[in-house]
Amino acid sequence: MSSKDWLEKDFYAVLKVSKSASADEIKKAYRSLARELHPDHNPGNAEAENRFKEVSEAYDVLSDDAKRKEYDELRSLFGSGAFRSGTGGPRVQQQDFSGFTGGGFGDLFGNLFGGGAARRRTGPARGRDVEAELLLDFDSAARGATLPLTLRSPGTCDVCHGSGAKPGTSPRTCPTCGGRGLVTRSEGAFSMAEPCRDCQGVGTIVDEPCVECHGTGGVTKTRTLNVRIPAGVADGQRIRLKERGEPGERGGPPGDLYVLIRVQPDELFGRSGDDLTLTVPVTFAEAALGTDLRVPTLDGTVTLRMPPGTPSGRTLRVRRKGIQRRDGSAGDLLVTVEIEVPAVLSEEARKALAEFSAATPPADRATLDAEVRRREH
Repeated sequence: MSSKDWLEKDFYAVLKVSKSASADEIKKAYRSLARELHPDHNPGNAEAENRFKEVSEAYDVLSDDAKRKEYDELRSLFGSGAFRSGTGGPRVQQQDFSGFTGGGFGDLFGNLFGGGAARRRTGPARGRDVEAELLLDFDSAARGATLPLTLRSPGTCDVCHGSGAKPGTSPRTCPTCGGRGLVTRSEGAFSMAEPCRDCQGVGTIVDEPCVECHGTGGVTKTRTLNVRIPAGVADGQRIRLKERGEPGERGGPPGDLYVLIRVQPDELFGRSGDDLTLTVPVTFAEAALGTDLRVPTLDGTVTLRMPPGTPSGRTLRVRRKGIQRRDGSAGDLLVTVEIEVPAVLSEEARKALAEFSAATPPADRATLDAEVRRREH
């Protein structure tokens, strides 16, 4: 993406956030819009597909601190709409640079007036990034897995192998730009470089387009990828697969694939960071007298000693039985005890509880009783 693209596009408006939005606010806005506009949820809706690509493009810049800083500085210096298209080509508005002392001044002008980013844009264009959503069960997310992911997106044309030219022919070097993809012309005191209009900045011209892809080098395909999901992946996490996105036009490098992970809740386990959580019901007698609890983990079972007098709601910790981390360590299993009160008692149980109640001191409610008496008077 060139400096011209950044000047023409308001990425904050695309994501519907303010310029002072935090990284979390930007991420939240992106996820909401990506779910709403995802092609899988809007089949055949070209407008939604284009908006999805715009949202992904905006997030790619604003989620990267370095890119966001450069973007903000560039738009602050030149203002939005500094470039405008017309028959005479791009124009640059006059600005006062006397107060600008930024360290990237030379690089900035190099990008705008034929250097840096402009040189990088020559040749076949890079393919767009693609985002897909993958639903995982809780166990696969915790342990890691290799799963197939089926995508319907542009892929390299099998007929011309991405060249865009009819089999038996080849693209020829553009005579206007000499294969550079850029043409240079004088604009007052500046030397301006812009994409060649004859080859659209690719550097080559296809005289006989491939009948399958019509000269683009890409066609829509259904493809299946095996995606390696690392252990401990969390719901909402994005995994980047380099160069597995859309192929570039006419042999250009492919974009990246971003896999958005969705994790299904588990019937037993919950998750808090790298710790697993588990609630275990116990009887009043077990809590009062203490007992050994057999509890499940991700890799078997363990015996957990519950000491006598354990109150309802207490959490017991089992070390290193949580989510595996990349460094080889692991979180813990947090077991919360919940005393279960029976709704129906047999006559024998009722008599036993009455005897137990008579033999034990009452609960200490002195402070509570004093407050009740105060409020009654």
